[in-house]
Amino acid sequence: MPMKKQTLPPAVPTRKLRADAERNRERILAVAKQAFTRDGAAASLDDIARQAGIGPGTLYRHFPTRDALIEAVYRVEVEKVAAAEQRLAATMPPVEALRAWMFLFIDHVAEKRLIIPAMETVAGGSMRLIEGSRSLIHTAFIALVKAAIASGDLRADTDPNDFVRALVGVFHTTAFPGWEQSARRIVDILIAGSRPTASNRKRHSVSRRKTGDA
Repeated sequence: MPMKKQTLPPAVPTRKLRADAERNRERILAVAKQAFTRDGAAASLDDIARQAGIGPGTLYRHFPTRDALIEAVYRVEVEKVAAAEQRLAATMPPVEALRAWMFLFIDHVAEKRLIIPAMETVAGGSMRLIEGSRSLIHTAFIALVKAAIASGDLRADTDPNDFVRALVGVFHTTAFPGWEQSARRIVDILIAGSRPTASNRKRHSVSRRKTGDA
């Protein structure tokens, strides 16, 4: 009697599993950000899992330790700010994209201050996390300033790093009331002070025409 051919059950689509896992991760991070902002490092991981609608085991599969979760919360916020550079650059004139991104960065720093107490508890402290993500922010910042220079919105002799230094300098005043409003005013001062004069615009226009003719 011929043996009946066995058929394997259909494979579970790995893409769906990955999508479910990603949604779980996003929910965990969103809830954890609120919890660490509210309760600091004392936030209960079990409470975070429950509020995210998952079991503790799922949380620990994504983030084996409290430090890993705190680091991920901070890292994902940095990545959002860095990624906004391309989105703004694609939808706004260069100088407006720069201004909008700088305002977004100020908001990020304001939110970061709220989670700093939790970040201080991880190995190496908050500075290790901040330094580890600095290049993402710096790269986005420099790209936006260079785009505004290339478009003629900012003077050709503008040093992109001057923008970085000026804005980062403001963040040393975050302990004082009203620092956010001051930071926003400084953004507008930086941009206004870097605008080309009429003669600079003329030279820039001539230079661009020569480059195009070459």
